[in-house]
Amino acid sequence: MKLLISNDDGVYALGIRALANTLAEAGHDVTVVCPDRERSATGHGLTLHQPIRAEIIESVFHPSVRAWTCDGTPSDCVKLALWALLDSPPDLVLSGINQGANVGTEVLYSGTVSAAMEGVIEGIPSLAFSLASYTCAEFQPAADFAKKLVGQLGEKPLSELMLLNINIPPIPTEEIAGVIFTRQGIRRYIDVFERRVDPRGKNYYWLTGEVQEDLEPPESLGLPKTAPVDVHVIAKKYISITPLQYNLTYGSGLDKLLKNNIFSSIF
Repeated sequence: MKLLISNDDGVYALGIRALANTLAEAGHDVTVVCPDRERSATGHGLTLHQPIRAEIIESVFHPSVRAWTCDGTPSDCVKLALWALLDSPPDLVLSGINQGANVGTEVLYSGTVSAAMEGVIEGIPSLAFSLASYTCAEFQPAADFAKKLVGQLGEKPLSELMLLNINIPPIPTEEIAGVIFTRQGIRRYIDVFERRVDPRGKNYYWLTGEVQEDLEPPESLGLPKTAPVDVHVIAKKYISITPLQYNLTYGSGLDKLLKNNIFSSIF
């Protein structure tokens, strides 16, 4: 398959090298376009007020991998690749493997998920891979799972256009309990800004939020209760796969607004 791979941890991150090299060694046609430095938590930001520069890089990935670094955001990288760098569209857009989980409401901030979502916006099925640890550097089990999944999608493509957000527990392959399709949960943080003082005596702030609790999504979203929540299954040593879309319309809310017509008196 023809694959486009990006990330938000930068070109020298171990996760993207494990992913790209494993898929290239499996015989896939792999192109990498990723940020030249870490761009985590940039969401779906795009660069509009300055030029975007991309350079070919060598000796970082498997010899068959074509690779560029870009000084833009993860979404910039994928958009640039699809519209300027590739001679034809890829079969899949992949992002990752991220250092740290992207579960619950974290997906709204994630550069990893946003890079993959850019593929879906352009009509290409996409996969976002994250290793659920900020310290574990063993990306090969996640890369091996990605190879199996991509191979399976090559034989049996997804029936609808979507992004699969995949989180892998940081354990050896033989300890993984299985794969579960999940709902996106709600992850609440204690957003603590630590105030510090610079050498010139001026205050600055550092975001040091910690996870407070993981919650079930509200029933009004209409999500199937038979699917567990993503933040829960990883703790039980399962791989979590959550299908995502870019359309944020609140279906149940829209239906109620249309039926009640509560704003009809405004005009």
